[in-house]
Amino acid sequence: MKFTAAQIAGILEGEVVGNPLAEVSRLSKIEEGTEGSLTFLSNPKYVNYIYSTQASICIVNSTFVPENPITTTLIKVDDAYGAFTKILSFYDQVKHNKSGIENPSFIAASAKYGAHFYLGAFAYVGENVVIGENVKIYPGVFIGDNVKIGDNTLIFSGSRICSETVIGNFCTIHANVVIGADGFGFAPQEDGSYKKIPQIGNVVLEDYVDVGAATTIDRATMGSTIIRKGVKLDNQIQIAHNVEIGENTVIAAQSGIAGSTKIGKNSMIGGQVGIAGHLIVGNNVRVQAQSGIGRNLKDGETVQGSPALPYTDYSKSYIHFKNLPKILQEIEDLKKQILHANSSQLSGDGQAENN
Repeated sequence: MKFTAAQIAGILEGEVVGNPLAEVSRLSKIEEGTEGSLTFLSNPKYVNYIYSTQASICIVNSTFVPENPITTTLIKVDDAYGAFTKILSFYDQVKHNKSGIENPSFIAASAKYGAHFYLGAFAYVGENVVIGENVKIYPGVFIGDNVKIGDNTLIFSGSRICSETVIGNFCTIHANVVIGADGFGFAPQEDGSYKKIPQIGNVVLEDYVDVGAATTIDRATMGSTIIRKGVKLDNQIQIAHNVEIGENTVIAAQSGIAGSTKIGKNSMIGGQVGIAGHLIVGNNVRVQAQSGIGRNLKDGETVQGSPALPYTDYSKSYIHFKNLPKILQEIEDLKKQILHANSSQLSGDGQAENN
């Protein structure tokens, strides 16, 4: 799909400087701009590229004044970075504005779906599924029985949404996500074996939740595993049964949260963090990457390490840790000095006695 500079300026409420009929069909970084692409300039470090870029249109701040000749058409706006972000969102909406049901695919007779629905080839929609308006389900997706999906949600290829799952409005489920698989529940037996505990709960995702590729969210043993409104999960995260994650909390890749742990709202959890089960992590908590959490965390705590320490304590301790070889050598030197001093003193005392 092509857009002219005049159309883009209309979307952004900007001013065209150059050719209003210049057309673009793709986006690019300013240093990689080619004919037919749209780019932007907001960071002064990249200003030199505007004189060499081959991009057809460039979004700039309204205060920008070229010092050399340029070939690209400019669109001047109050905030170039914000405007380009707006264009990215618009482009994303247009790109995903698909509708219709592709074949081969399967929809159970008891399933219901709203207007502007898209179902990709080889997708499966089970019994009693209820799907809202403007939902896009990409090829190869499995939707189990009794699933509910709100309006304007995207589910990308290869994802598995297991039975009884509830997904809210404006959610994005990226490729190969599994939501609602059985939680890891096994009871030890007297003979040393383990007996599976039936997992009869479900998973609930509230509105505006984003789930990264290959992330898994297990169904509850009973009740619900709950991901609250606005939560953002990165790729390859494990959320165990009966976990609850509070509003607007973000978790980076390869982190794992064990069963029945409750995480508060507006928290930030770094990559490769492990959180033990049955804990309470407060609101506005910050957990640095590769930390191991084995205790409850109060509101506003910032921790690092495994086991995690308060961030300032960890930073101070790390200074000593990285200097351990030097510190050990200093201790050895002190021991030698003490031994030498003691030896000299004993020798002196012996001479005094002989005299």
